[in-house]
Amino acid sequence: MFMRFFLIICLALPSFLFANSSNWTDTLQEAKGQTVYFNAWGGADNINDYIKWVAKKVKEDHNVTLKHVKLADTADAVSRVLAEKAAGNDDKGSIDLIWLNGENFRTLKNNQLLYGPFSQTLPNYKYIDESSRKSLTQDFGTAVEGMESPWGGAQVIFMHDTATLTTAPKSIPALLDYAKENIGRISYPEPPQFLGTTFLKQALIELTEFPDELSFPVSDIDFDKVTQPLWHYLDELHSVAWRKGSSFPNSSGQMMRLLDDQEIDIALSFDVSAASIQIEQGNLPDTVRSYVFERGTIGNTHFVAIPYNSASNAGAQVVANFLLSPEAQIKKQNPMVWGDLSVLNFKDLTLEDQQKFNDLPRGIATLSLDQLGNSLPEPHGSWVEALETEWRKRYAR
Repeated sequence: MFMRFFLIICLALPSFLFANSSNWTDTLQEAKGQTVYFNAWGGADNINDYIKWVAKKVKEDHNVTLKHVKLADTADAVSRVLAEKAAGNDDKGSIDLIWLNGENFRTLKNNQLLYGPFSQTLPNYKYIDESSRKSLTQDFGTAVEGMESPWGGAQVIFMHDTATLTTAPKSIPALLDYAKENIGRISYPEPPQFLGTTFLKQALIELTEFPDELSFPVSDIDFDKVTQPLWHYLDELHSVAWRKGSSFPNSSGQMMRLLDDQEIDIALSFDVSAASIQIEQGNLPDTVRSYVFERGTIGNTHFVAIPYNSASNAGAQVVANFLLSPEAQIKKQNPMVWGDLSVLNFKDLTLEDQQKFNDLPRGIATLSLDQLGNSLPEPHGSWVEALETEWRKRYAR
């Protein structure tokens, strides 16, 4: 009777509680001496420096060598895994860990090119509360199912210089009104740069009469009907935009430089601490402030995943587990380091770690969690390619 009751209780408990300690000990032992090739976007010095710190820690603590392979586009790593599969390289892949989410995750998962499930068996997964946000279990509409491990949270923020613009537009329609009144002062990054594509999604969420349709695969809905208001909006915006829509900034970084040079009035980023960091580094005036739209802005979770043919999947799991540690998450959320939002459930932390989070500095232009307001869910991942293709057809030069 006791054993039956014990089994019932065990079956009801979350799977990560049964991450067998002896199995993890075996993983740690196997990981010793391994080299993990971590393919991750390399376009920001502060993020690159953070990854260097991670590499130092996992080398010291676990004798795992972490090599940062800097990417301009995560899709390049996805293409490499696909090519290795086609060539029959099923156990000596060149990639051991990838920073990804959205369409790139969907491509790898749907083609069975991922190792796992593994994330829920990581010891530090105990700090994740999957019920706290949908994006922890649904990555742009694709079920995660343990095939990638959460690493950080992001949300779109806008920024303006309060010395020249006191009241910023706080909606997509208001942004167009401002652009019409201030010719040449508004722009956005050019798709398929991810922030440019995110701007399209933000605008579509606010403008379409069918927002619920965005949670379904784009092949299942009437794309033209749902997106028609977006293209009408962009036609109007481009006619009064920076350089009349003939060219666009190539990144958030360029937008902030244009803001500093007073060529444009509003920049945007997926890094909630971007403005504070740039002010600290002397790249923006200290009168710049961040803000979000009244209805909210798009937010998501980003992850790390292990390709199916990784030659160092034990080492990759050790790195993924460290990335989920309170130590790593506290450092990453420091706005003077990165400012990336933590994925850990605050209440599951020790009081000491809670205090460390509370003691983190917040830059003068960084919004608090309350000020960030409503985080809008990403549309289904299939919308990315559809929106980018249509945008290029209409506006690419």
